[in-house]
Amino acid sequence: MVRIIVSMIAETAEDSKKLVAVATELVSFSLRDKGCISYDFYQSRTNDDRFAIVEAWESRADLKAHSETDHYKRLVPELGRYATVTLEEYDA
Repeated sequence: MVRIIVSMIAETAEDSKKLVAVATELVSFSLRDKGCISYDFYQSRTNDDRFAIVEAWESRADLKAHSETDHYKRLVPELGRYATVTLEEYDA
């Protein structure tokens, strides 16, 4: 299993609003991808400008296939337009 934690910090309230819309769409599509165990989007309760996506995949092959989907290629760059994004990958 592979786990991914994507941390995002938005610059403005408007960026936060747009980020939520993009991330919500990304989650909706990604949950249908083969091998997706979980794909959750969170907003910090203590800092309104901070967000996270926490993913779990059955295999690296499934994660790679996810990164080649149309929705990934379209939506992930959008996240970077509205926030500073960092990604951590873990083997579970």
